Amino acid sequence: MPPRKCLNVWGSTEMSDAIKNIGFIGIGTMGWPMAANLVKAGFAVTVFDLSPDRSQDFIRDHAAKATTSLADIAKQDAIVTMLPTGKIVREVLVNGQQGAFLQNAKAGTLVIDMSSSEPTLTRQLAAHLAQTGVILLDAPVSGAEPRAKAGTLAIMIGGDDQAAIEAAKPVLNAMGNRLFVTGNCGSGHACKALNNLLGATAFAATSEAVLIAERFGLDPRILVDILNVSTGKSFISEVVMKEHVLDGKFATGFKLGLMAKDVQIAADLAEAVGLDAPVTHMVNQRWAEALGKLGFDADNTEAIKSWQGTPENSE
Repeated sequence: MPPRKCLNVWGSTEMSDAIKNIGFIGIGTMGWPMAANLVKAGFAVTVFDLSPDRSQDFIRDHAAKATTSLADIAKQDAIVTMLPTGKIVREVLVNGQQGAFLQNAKAGTLVIDMSSSEPTLTRQLAAHLAQTGVILLDAPVSGAEPRAKAGTLAIMIGGDDQAAIEAAKPVLNAMGNRLFVTGNCGSGHACKALNNLLGATAFAATSEAVLIAERFGLDPRILVDILNVSTGKSFISEVVMKEHVLDGKFATGFKLGLMAKDVQIAADLAEAVGLDAPVTHMVNQRWAEALGKLGFDADNTEAIKSWQGTPENSE
């Protein structure tokens, strides 16, 4: 189907047709395959990474350009950010290279933040960028590295400019096959954090059930089989527990530090909206404990190691 026509800051032109050149900031575990899929979809992609060597590796593998200049990135039609935190996104776009991005971005430039960022900070950043006519959408993803490679990510889109959202869809469709427009700016990041809160809660609870079973002398594999045909079934029990935990693989590709960060974002959001959320805060404490013991770069499924403890009656 042809892209939907829409009015925008450029007047009567089709904004979606105008997005041909994309700057991609952050060629990490997720950013690399996402940028690669944009190249495959026919966009002219210029990549920027704090590691210039990684950018050079990318352009050797893909028909793209690389730059070390945020001024060059600012001249693209749209910019995608895929960075560890919202604070880093703001630092790059506002302060990086003496403010080079904002000094060179033209009115109507579209920034699509696909990082897992803090919703309240996203709204603040959107207001700041809007002062120079730059439009910010938040479009975080779910699906981890395998789905990033396959271009089948679920993408949650928040924004205050409906024309910009429509313009972004052809870009996002190159990276995901399920697009959800979630509401105003920051709502996509809120959905991402809340989704990961539930995933982290399910993992913590399922881990505790498995550890209790082991202490009691049960075969945890039998327990997981029972869960998967009973009311305790979840994505964690069906996919994660046997493949990554019980088999000792611990290789989902999603770092423990990133999961702990997303749970913290959800806990902070609960506090920001004035909701008493004791389960959320308890889960947040558990993941913070795992992070402190195992470090940022451990696979998130390794968190169970930090919760094993020592039996009180052991000798």
